[in-house]
Amino acid sequence: MSETLEFPELLRMIDERSTAFRAAVAAAPDLDVQVPTCPEWTLFDLARHLGEGRRSWAATVAAGPGAPAKVVPAGPPAPRDRAALLDWLATSTRQLLDALRAAGPERGCWTWWGTSQSPSTCGAVARHQLQEVAVHTYDAQLTVGAAQPLPVEVALDGVEEFLFTCCTTTAGWPHGPAAVDYHSTEGRSWRQSLSADGVTAARLPDPAVGVGPADAAAHGTAGDLVLSFYGRIPLDALKIDGDRGLFDKLVEWEPE
Repeated sequence: MSETLEFPELLRMIDERSTAFRAAVAAAPDLDVQVPTCPEWTLFDLARHLGEGRRSWAATVAAGPGAPAKVVPAGPPAPRDRAALLDWLATSTRQLLDALRAAGPERGCWTWWGTSQSPSTCGAVARHQLQEVAVHTYDAQLTVGAAQPLPVEVALDGVEEFLFTCCTTTAGWPHGPAAVDYHSTEGRSWRQSLSADGVTAARLPDPAVGVGPADAAAHGTAGDLVLSFYGRIPLDALKIDGDRGLFDKLVEWEPE
């Protein structure tokens, strides 16, 4: 298994997860059923969010590196008719994939993650888009009573993508310096370093020779780590070693 998903594989998996999302929508008895992991949304709301988001990112990628903000695309709103909604969702995915293919992974792109460890490139956008689609596919599957684990290769990339994109910052950690490790049962591990200089993350070597002990660690499948990061399952679903309070502080912290 590749250490990091390559651009063509990211696009393939966006398409595959989007197809799985549409299958869940097609299987639902009612589009107004509440989504357990997004209780403020119905399944229709979730589908509209996913489709509008992919269209917006397609337009943002197509706008090129000079775009000053995320682009609001033109186009029809999400239809309430199920068959039309499924077609609209398929078109949303196709627009995103077409824009990413045309741009290629190295071209610059506006991103919301600024100075994180993830670059502002179309490749990084594709990497994050895969995680958004994968987690929302889990939401949709759970809603219709058929939740499936995240594909292993998607989840392994998702742990690192979340730590690099959503968790790294130059804002000073307001507590004492600490190291937090994340261990997947599939054999890959990462360390998050917290200090007054900010927060960084790195993949740990295997074996982790010369690496000191962490102050806290979370163990689980890569899929469960990702679902915990996004608040889909509780922290208690993971095995926690060391100072559990560090995880609570990370969740509560909102750096400027």
